[in-house]
Amino acid sequence: MKRTIRALEDNSSGTPFTPAVEAGGFVFISGQICQVFNTVTLRKATITEEITQVMDNLGAVLKGAGLGYEHLVKCTIYITNLQYYAEVTRVYQTYFTQGDPPARETMGVKDLPRGVNVMVSAIAHRG
Repeated sequence: MKRTIRALEDNSSGTPFTPAVEAGGFVFISGQICQVFNTVTLRKATITEEITQVMDNLGAVLKGAGLGYEHLVKCTIYITNLQYYAEVTRVYQTYFTQGDPPARETMGVKDLPRGVNVMVSAIAHRG
């Protein structure tokens, strides 16, 4: 059995985008970008602002599942320029204040949706 998870402030129901799906105690979170929920606004003036919005969106989806960052077991970060790696990592690490951060990989990619520079997908575990 599976169920759809959305951030409390997310009104994307009826669109082809499912923010997260829970199955078997795991929550599979779709790639989050710097889009402000329920708007077309992208927060990407700087790479710091962009990864902060991405991580905040990820947190909002986790909260919609009744979870927090400490429940993440795996993250995949996609960036369009590996020069962003250090700053993305610096900001990313600030979201993990309890125990070790999740397993992760960072991949350099040519393009991402809507011309953003960073996207993060994740897997969390309820337990």
